[in-house]
Amino acid sequence: MRYRAMIAEDYDAAGRLWGNTAGMGLSSADSREGILQFLGRNPGISQVCEAEDGTLAGTVLCGHDGRRGYMYHVAVSTACRGKGAGREMVSRALSALRADGILKCHLMVIEGNGLGRSFWSGTGWEERDGIVLFSQNT
Repeated sequence: MRYRAMIAEDYDAAGRLWGNTAGMGLSSADSREGILQFLGRNPGISQVCEAEDGTLAGTVLCGHDGRRGYMYHVAVSTACRGKGAGREMVSRALSALRADGILKCHLMVIEGNGLGRSFWSGTGWEERDGIVLFSQNT
């Protein structure tokens, strides 16, 4: 696997991966424009991995607001799972956050996504109780 920062040219392949990943929630914020804006505000933090044949095999969309980091769309293709790609991309994203002075990162997992919840709890992330997420369109 080859790891590197996510760039605009990765969008189409990333979108295909996200669309084929069970448990992945997508919205209008995941449009090309929305993702490119996110990458522009958080340069070098989001990560991808490529398989030996050069195809996009995984993504971690990650950024911060100057206080806390946020991770989204952590996905690894079915063919490349179990090889440490998810862990490596997450590690690289967390290192980039630390380099920007961000000491804590949050992520959201859809409640029914057992595979995702298992991955995060198995890699040392704490599932939080007592927090309720509210959302509103602007």
